[in-house]
Amino acid sequence: MFVLEMRGTANAAAVAAKNKLSSQFYRKGITIALFSGLMYGFYSAFLTLGMSKGVWGDWYGVNAAGLSAFVVTYLLGALGSAVNDTCSAVWAMGYAGFRGKLGDFFRCLKTTPGHVMILCALIGGPISSTAYVVGLQMAGSIVIPITALCPAIGAILGRLLFKQELNKRMMLGIAICVAASFMIGSTSIGGDAPPGMFLGICIAFIAALGWGFEGCVAGYGTSMIDSEIGITIRQAVSGLSNLIILLPVFGLMAGGLNLSTSLAIQAFTSGPAMFWFAISGLCAFVSYMSWYRGNSMCGAALGMAANGTYSFWGPFCCWIVLGVIFGMDGWSIPPIAWAAAVLMVFGILVIAMNPMDLFKKKEAK
Repeated sequence: MFVLEMRGTANAAAVAAKNKLSSQFYRKGITIALFSGLMYGFYSAFLTLGMSKGVWGDWYGVNAAGLSAFVVTYLLGALGSAVNDTCSAVWAMGYAGFRGKLGDFFRCLKTTPGHVMILCALIGGPISSTAYVVGLQMAGSIVIPITALCPAIGAILGRLLFKQELNKRMMLGIAICVAASFMIGSTSIGGDAPPGMFLGICIAFIAALGWGFEGCVAGYGTSMIDSEIGITIRQAVSGLSNLIILLPVFGLMAGGLNLSTSLAIQAFTSGPAMFWFAISGLCAFVSYMSWYRGNSMCGAALGMAANGTYSFWGPFCCWIVLGVIFGMDGWSIPPIAWAAAVLMVFGILVIAMNPMDLFKKKEAK
């Protein structure tokens, strides 16, 4: 009898210890996923800062270095995205090499999940990332909460393409996100809105659509290969596809391949700008790494919601880095946009999970 009591006590202690470890693991996952949203905010800020330094300052200057409006708006946006993603790919490859996974990287490129990640990179890189950069340059950090609509769009596309669940709670979250986007869009309608803001917000919707589709497809790829390898594939393919596909296409539209080649060479050899691009590429890589790791620890639904806080951290980091530290004009955010960003975060959380579950988990622990 005494032995049975001892065994029961030992089992209870083991269960309590396991629950404590699970609770710590879960909370750490949430913290890492939240950190991914913060790093995405810094990525946005340092990317924009890099596109104001060195040769970029001449291109975006008063005379625009003799470049056409099309080149300044679209080709330079694609180039900025290409430089950042290339720097991010270098960080990812270096990390994979440090972890001894470069061989796995090249082997995965030949597999079906690897092909899925390549497709995701082609959608999220040349299309969404470029639209994001163009939107940032045209309308400022106000476009960041707009791009955070991607979880809502992903939920809708998941229902249409893969017959995934879209219940009343998720539809409520989508409605909240849409309402928040209309609040943000209202700031571009007034007479004091800067020129190009409305178009920049519209272009940001393209980024949200592409990332929403990428999120649907990437779930399959990352469920079958190492997330670190998946991220490396995504960043490497995104950088290369921007350089060898999108830039030449925009170059031809602007007058010839020589123009895009010349601009790319000048961008990669501009030291003052590349310093900040290296930092933005590192922040982008760490953000993706933290997002995937956080998802694996606290669940994809809550991880997606935590990462979606970049709709707040993006404007905040741009305001701090660009507006406060570097004294650049145009990075202040209207109060309605701040409120909409916070509302967007809540909407994303409602899409991802029942917010009441957070309190239930806490009580259970």
